[in-house]
Amino acid sequence: MPPSGTTTPVLTRRHSISPPSARSLLLTVLGELVLPADGPVWTSALLHVLDGLGVEEKSARQAIARTAADGWITSARDGRRVRWVLASRGRELLTQGAARIYSTAGPQADWDGTWLVVLASVPETQRRMRHQLQTRLAWAGLGNPTAGLWVSPHPERSAEVNLIITELGLESAALSFVGPYGRIGSEAALVSRAWDLDDVAAHYARFLAEFTDENPGSGDASMFAAIRLVHAWRRFPFLDPGLPDKLLPQGWIGHRARALFDDKHATWSTEARRRWAELIAD
Repeated sequence: MPPSGTTTPVLTRRHSISPPSARSLLLTVLGELVLPADGPVWTSALLHVLDGLGVEEKSARQAIARTAADGWITSARDGRRVRWVLASRGRELLTQGAARIYSTAGPQADWDGTWLVVLASVPETQRRMRHQLQTRLAWAGLGNPTAGLWVSPHPERSAEVNLIITELGLESAALSFVGPYGRIGSEAALVSRAWDLDDVAAHYARFLAEFTDENPGSGDASMFAAIRLVHAWRRFPFLDPGLPDKLLPQGWIGHRARALFDDKHATWSTEARRRWAELIAD
């Protein structure tokens, strides 16, 4: 449970696909550097990284305070200095997020044609819950071809969807089905209504344009580049449902973007974490 006076942390669509903010960049730093290091970090180390990413100190401190208030991190004072550690719920969400981020646009096993179909809707008057439902089902990779209907070619995500429905208290008003596509209409039409793949492809194209030719040096340069790379990639679990190749356009750009991400991340992350270890040891 989060500390008294805080709320349970939630990863939202805003955190991942809006223009970079101090808060969203901090979450990326927590997931990419703090989580793997698995230890306390000085405020000064977080401020140093955020400064290198273009965040002013006042905004960085506000982001740290808000992230703590939301239950992602907790503090411990050492004289005049403050150290931060991941709260248990923050660690859990960052671990889940990392698993989804690093699997996005990856190879898909042969698909057997089975769909997960969920009927779930929230009245317009309950805007907060409606937004939570839409955000969390999108994160789970479901598309929304029409009001109240959600679909995914990943029936193995039924347990994740069931947890979402249960946590939102919608189990009495939701239904789900698993099975093959029927004879009315076409799967191609369903995909085009459930997801805007042209928009997803445009985001991948911008990612490729931004990072293809980037080659930072060592130390801080690699660390900042690695964070920007992961931060840019973080949007894709919300955008890309991870469709089987059978349902994707031929030569899908997402596969090319994933190959670039893997290559750059492998090249930069080791140096980034070495530099981070220096910072938190000071």
